[in-house]
Amino acid sequence: MRKILATLAAATLASPALAASGPFVSLANTNFVVLISFLIFVGALVYLKVPGLLGKKLDERAEGIQAELDEARSLREEAQTLLANYERKQKEVQDQADRIVAHAKEEAAVAAEDAKADLKDSIARRLQSAEDQIGSAEARAVREVRDQAVAIAIAAAKDVIAKQMSAAEGNKLIEDSISEVDAKLH
Repeated sequence: MRKILATLAAATLASPALAASGPFVSLANTNFVVLISFLIFVGALVYLKVPGLLGKKLDERAEGIQAELDEARSLREEAQTLLANYERKQKEVQDQADRIVAHAKEEAAVAAEDAKADLKDSIARRLQSAEDQIGSAEARAVREVRDQAVAIAIAAAKDVIAKQMSAAEGNKLIEDSISEVDAKLH
């Protein structure tokens, strides 16, 4: 009721209504007709409890907004928890990756040292094999040269003996050789 009286008082004291010509309370005065229509409209709104409905709707809307804010707050907290978990897991995975990389580097260094040692052993074996082959080739070459020298010496001795020795001396040498072999064998 207070609202209606306050509205009526405000409408009565309104300056455009006082500025109209002629009597104010008359149906010929458009300002009065508008005021009456406005008051009837406001009265109908109050009678139909529209301000209460509007208040209730605004309260429901405020409660909905508050519920959405609470849900958003809880979702934010949940997201922050998930973020902290993922950051912790990411740090653990990074630490594990760093350990794996360090272990791989150590294994690579050990493998490189093993490969160097194997390479040194292989080179030493190949050098020894090459030296053995060179020694064998030298011995074979010396033997071939010696055999060749013996063959040449025998051929030269044969030629010299054949030119200097007579048949009788040759027979005597053969008989001496046979008797010497016979004495050594018995």
